Amino acid sequence: KIKNMAEDIKEILNNYKEETKRHFDVVAEDLKGKMDIISEQVATNSEQITVLREDTNIVKGDVHAIKDGIEVIKIDIEFIKNELK
Repeated sequence: KIKNMAEDIKEILNNYKEETKRHFDVVAEDLKGKMDIISEQVATNSEQITVLREDTNIVKGDVHAIKDGIEVIKIDIEFIKNELK
């Protein structure tokens, strides 16, 4: 009787072990899939950040050119004002 109980317990534990292993395999596969998605998104975000930085540098250059143009216009206006006096 005890031998049969021991074998029953062993069988129950083996079944539980296999079920637990399958469960963790599914969880691990799901986690890997989610990590792959996150990794792809991070790579995409990094590319977009690089493009935005490049665009920002172009806009900064344009702003500096506009500022320089405004300074020239200010000087021209001052010159014209002084000539009209």
